[in-house]
Amino acid sequence: MGAHTDPRLAIDSGDMDRLRYCTHHDPHSIYGAHVVDGDTVIRTRVFGAQTVTIVSTRGEFEAENLGDGFFTALVPGGDDFDYRLRITWDSGETVERADGYRFLPTIGAGDLHLIGEGRHEELWKVLGAHLRSYDTELGTVEGTSFTVWAPNARGVAVVGDFCMWNGAQYPMRSMGGAGIWELFIPGVGEGDVYKFAITTPEGQRRDKADPMARAAELPPATGSIVATSDYTWGDQAWMEKRANTDWAEEPISIYEVHLGSWKQGLSYEVMAEKLVRYVVDMGYTHVEFMPVCEHPFTGSWGYQVSGYYAPTSRYGTPDQFRGLVDAFHAAGIGVIMDWVPGHFPKDEFALARFDGTACYEHPDWRRGEQRDWGTYVFDFGRNEVRNFLYANALYWAEEFHIDGLRVDAVASMLYLDYSRNEGEWLPNQYGGRENLDAVQFLQEFNATVHKHNPGFLTVAEESTSWPGVTAPTEHGGLGFSMKWNMGWMNDTLEYFSKEPIYRSYHHHELTFAMVYAYSEEFILPISHDEVVHGKGSLWERMPGGDWDKAAGLRTFLAFMWAHPGKQLLFQGQDLGQNHEWNHDESVAWDNLEGWGGEFHRGIQLLVKDINAIYKENPAFYTQDDRPEGFQWINADDSTNNVVSFVRYGTDGSVVACVYNLSGTTQEIYKIGVPRGGQWTEILNTNASRYEGSGYGENGTVTAVEHGWNGQAHSIDLVLPANTAVWLKWQG
Repeated sequence: MGAHTDPRLAIDSGDMDRLRYCTHHDPHSIYGAHVVDGDTVIRTRVFGAQTVTIVSTRGEFEAENLGDGFFTALVPGGDDFDYRLRITWDSGETVERADGYRFLPTIGAGDLHLIGEGRHEELWKVLGAHLRSYDTELGTVEGTSFTVWAPNARGVAVVGDFCMWNGAQYPMRSMGGAGIWELFIPGVGEGDVYKFAITTPEGQRRDKADPMARAAELPPATGSIVATSDYTWGDQAWMEKRANTDWAEEPISIYEVHLGSWKQGLSYEVMAEKLVRYVVDMGYTHVEFMPVCEHPFTGSWGYQVSGYYAPTSRYGTPDQFRGLVDAFHAAGIGVIMDWVPGHFPKDEFALARFDGTACYEHPDWRRGEQRDWGTYVFDFGRNEVRNFLYANALYWAEEFHIDGLRVDAVASMLYLDYSRNEGEWLPNQYGGRENLDAVQFLQEFNATVHKHNPGFLTVAEESTSWPGVTAPTEHGGLGFSMKWNMGWMNDTLEYFSKEPIYRSYHHHELTFAMVYAYSEEFILPISHDEVVHGKGSLWERMPGGDWDKAAGLRTFLAFMWAHPGKQLLFQGQDLGQNHEWNHDESVAWDNLEGWGGEFHRGIQLLVKDINAIYKENPAFYTQDDRPEGFQWINADDSTNNVVSFVRYGTDGSVVACVYNLSGTTQEIYKIGVPRGGQWTEILNTNASRYEGSGYGENGTVTAVEHGWNGQAHSIDLVLPANTAVWLKWQG
């Protein structure tokens, strides 16, 4: 072996400079094997190498050291042979490895075309980090391919411990107009930490986490992790059943959870036992996780996402998160996840100014920032950005078997002037305040995810009166399955917070929601947002002492469960937690113990019971979205602070719901009912079972043919103060 001085071994000085500073768009044209005048020139760059030898099926050839880590060798004949690089380090250690610049691109022309159009529905399968294996003459080559979208970068490299974070070791090649950069690196495997070293248009280096990373380091570390999955799902029966379910006609009772504070210190694996058992025992139908995508700041509760494709590593691995979802499905519980396409944080390592320019965010701050949140806003008018987001929804549905997404802050997306002063927003092309690009994205997201995943739920947190949030996209709607009823939530909480003596003046707040109850498919939410920032817990919002608070909260919950719409309740509220939520503390489980604990145990038992009663009686859920499912008995008795209504099921079931919201017991209170015969009390929130007084339980009563409240029949009830009574028609 001898060193070659053939001029063909030289590297153009301009190319060499671009490689040094990671600004070369096509390093594969220099590195790797290239036929020149009938022979094969092999070039590589290895920092810290003393010698590099080409070990090939044609023999061994020593590479010439050009300095600054550049090595080049000449192999006689064409490039139809296999080879390895034998590297002897300055330390004397010798290793052999395959040459990543020898391999063809790992992303095809069809994928690039779809990405450019913004229509790649399996984006996560082609972008990001993927383990690959190639069979060659000299043996199997295992490594990882890396692919990233950085359309305005002057150069991109993969960095990690495997190259001492040297941005000049593994430059990537540009795949053309789609803005995609690609590289296969042999020897990089599962668990390796990496980032992309991006050279901006101004020539600055920025190390960025992979937007498509499927795992990330535990914060405050910010590296992406090469990850794959060998998880075997056991939920086929659940998934088949879900695909054939119309959730509008099914019971939905959601338990909203912040995984870090339900019980602090639990892993995904432990939650698969303890959290699942609690949700099942309490009778909920679904669980909703506050955002589980990776996020740098715990205090954001997950709403400032840095890794859209990575479950947070705070509680375990992606496969352990899959195990948690699988455990819920095995128990018959659906899993909804909070999803945040409305904004993202400005952290330097993440999406912000990803390639040195406004890449994911809108370039004009009047559309590209939410200044009151300190975040950027996605550019919904850009094909690649919309693709990144709706493909992310498909990813969670298909890779993690998530059953639904609750979309955060939809109003901030729909309105160009959302939380902006005059002069701080740009109108659309018609001069309006509607964000037409965001509307298109939401329609595209809903249509796509529902097409691929029958029975999948999309839920909008939309706080305005935007029309058609849950209307089908083919009819001009946004296409959501359901919408949070923020109006009901605000009005009802405001009413129940009043002392009973003042409630008669606010009676309309209790009844107004029925004016628009059928305009959308609604969920009634008492979420985390209602028990933070000085608002107090539900317990604290109820007037009076402990006895009154407990009675009021029991009545509130019974009103919520019987009202048209599905329901969502945040952790801790189902036991009457006596202080507002703090993400750094567990649910106040100690409220169930000691002095006064009986009140909280009574509330918890009530929620368990009403979940059971709710699911057992189709009158409560089969016609939530139709006038046929509801009828006022008396909506106007503000003098006595009493409301009463009837719920009807498609199976012919009928339940009358009566609420005395005053501080005075009604010893004989007559209500009209639509059926004669017997009516049996199925719930009384004043029952001793719930730590009420036990007074006024009505048992079974017979309706008489005496017209009242516009009905042909009537019954007389005992209505204790601050009490809800449900009666089921028996015939």
